[in-house]
Formats: sequence, structure tokens, C-alpha cells
Amino acid sequence: MDLDQFKVINDTCGHAAGDELLKQLAASLKSQVRDSDTLARLGGDEFGVLLDGCSLDMARNISTKLLDEVRNIRFAWDNKTFEIGVSIGVVPINALSGNLSNVMSAADTACYEAKDQGRNRIHVFDENDIDILRRRGEMDWVYRINDALDNDKLLLYCQPIVDLSAGSGKCYGHEILVRLKGEAGEIIPPNAFIPAAERYNLMPVVDKHIITKTLAMMQEVDECNMNVFINISGQSVCDEEFVEYLLTMLDKSGIDLNKLTFEITETATVANFSKATKFINALKEKGCLFALDDFGSGLSSFSYLKNIPVDFLKIDGSFIRDIANDETDHAFVEAINQIGGIMGLKTIAEFVESEKILAMLKQIGVDYAQGFYLGRPEPVENIVSSDKMIINQ
Repeated sequence: MDLDQFKVINDTCGHAAGDELLKQLAASLKSQVRDSDTLARLGGDEFGVLLDGCSLDMARNISTKLLDEVRNIRFAWDNKTFEIGVSIGVVPINALSGNLSNVMSAADTACYEAKDQGRNRIHVFDENDIDILRRRGEMDWVYRINDALDNDKLLLYCQPIVDLSAGSGKCYGHEILVRLKGEAGEIIPPNAFIPAAERYNLMPVVDKHIITKTLAMMQEVDECNMNVFINISGQSVCDEEFVEYLLTMLDKSGIDLNKLTFEITETATVANFSKATKFINALKEKGCLFALDDFGSGLSSFSYLKNIPVDFLKIDGSFIRDIANDETDHAFVEAINQIGGIMGLKTIAEFVESEKILAMLKQIGVDYAQGFYLGRPEPVENIVSSDKMIINQ
């Protein structure tokens, strides 16, 4: 059982609050298991339950009770109230389970699947489960990613971000995206290999590679007035070696750092709040800007926003796709845009895929937009050679 939002409480309220929550959780969870079961804290925000002499159906029932018990907790501390979630992995122990290490690995894998499927749910391990097979297939991607890093097969693509102010429609800048060149020369999209890179802690190395190539590209384009957006993973934000590397690279680059915006997802920022704000402040001192990506996807977006020193809010694409047909999405985008404006932040709408969506965003007053309707991702080389990255001309 892996708790959701525990790190947020630790980072915002301190370890004393985290310790108190763990005590309350232990008492609550114990009330939902049988006397013959063993409940233990495995470390950090992980708990384990050993269900002795228990059928799989009964294990599902007990897991559901545990899930509901955690969901119903309202943890109060220093005039703040938090909701907690939990992802649960269930694995049968039988003659085919192997040793203790095999069992724990299977339970951990099932727990990761519960998280991947949206958190706050249960996943039962099955050797034939397509998700489990997919995860094992990710190991193949580890080799391919390392090969791509060694042989420069990670390719930079970019997508334009358009200025909507006063209906200008001018290109404000470009978001740097990554693709992988396959063995047969095919171009592989990021959703095929990034999950594996995240799973096996390769993202700091991938991010370094992307940043190094991007800075080199910016240095090569003489006197090019361009704004560039680069994504940074949550793993990199928490990696002190990565932060030192990045600061050193920026000092050596000689480029105008006001033209460089780093994007961090809202989820990664909230999950690593203390380190994320430290990371953001360190780079802002250099002159870099920051965008909070996928804004609105988290549970407590607005409550944490005032404590995150960013410059842009990139509104989560799930609210943009149906904005023309869904009043709730429309209201949510309006609220984000209004609060962003009050706080002096610029808003960027992602996944703009039609004229109707674009017109509605202009009506709301969103500052910038990107999406297939405005421009599809293409190799950076194409953009640079055509001078499309030069703006305000």
C-alpha cells in the first residue's frame, strides 16, 4: 500500500505532521484487518499487510475496506485539512510464487500498476496481465534508451506556442519535444519510451541530453530572438547532481536566459514541493522562467499555486479538448485564467485542435495557445533553417 499526498503533508507541514498522520493511519488500517493478519510499515509512506489463510476474493474485500478507510480520513494540521489516497497492490502467495524477493517484487509491480491507472485503487497481480507484460517489456526500452543516448538517437522536435493577445497570432516561442530514432529509422513518440525512462530513473540523463542539445542549438542560431520551453522531469528536480549540472551549463551557455522557460508538471511539483520550489528559485536567480505544466490535473491546484514561483500556467489539455462542448471545462479554464491574471501569471492552453476551441480561448482571454491546429511538432532543424524560431519580426 503506497500513500498518495503524504509527501505534500511532509513538505508543507513538516515531519511532525507526517509522523502524526502515520500514527493515525496505522490505527485506522489495523481496524480493517483480521486478528490473524499482519500490518506493518515498510518504510516512508508504504505499508504492507500479510493476509494469512486468505482467499483472493477475501483479499479483495479487505483491500477495498482499507482503501475506503484511507479515503475517508480527513487529516487536520495547523488549520489545514488534507485528503489522503492509497494505491494497493495485491499478490497471491502460493507454490508458484517463488521466494520472498519474488513476492515483494510482484506486490510492488501491482502497486505501481494501481498508481499508473489513476491512483486510489487496487490492482491484483496476474502473471498473464497485459499490464504486467507491458512493464516487463519496459526493460527492453532501458537498453534502447541507453543506446539512443550513446549514439545520439534522441531527436529534438518542437511545437509553436502562439500569442493570442489582441488577436496577434504571432509565434511567441517553441516547446522542445523529444523523439527516439528506431533501428529501422522510424521515429518513435515519447509515450512509448518515457514511461520506461521514468520507471528506471533514467530521466535525469535524458533531460541532460535534451538540455545540452537545446543550448547548443540556441548558441548556433546567431542573434535569434527566440523563446524556448524545455520540460524537466520530477526525477531531475529532485536530483542534486542534475541541478548542479544544469546551473553550470547555463552559466557556460552565454545565451539570454530570459528566453529559456522550464516546464514542470503540477503533479511533480506538488509531490516534491520543497525541492521543486528550491529548484525553481535557483534557476529564476539566473534569469530563467518557469511554467507549471498540466495545471488543473492535481487535487489541490489553487491552494498550492500561491507558493510556487512560476511565470506561466499551462492549462491541462483535458480541459481544453472539450471546452467548446462542456460547460464545466469552460468554467474551469475561465477560473484558471482569471486567477492566473490576478497573480500576474500568463496562461497557455494546450491541445488546441480546432478554430472553435481557439475562438473560445480568445474570448476567455487566455494569453497563449499551442496544439495541432496551430502547428504540429516537427524537427528542430526544419524550424531553425526556415527561421520560424525568430519571433517579433
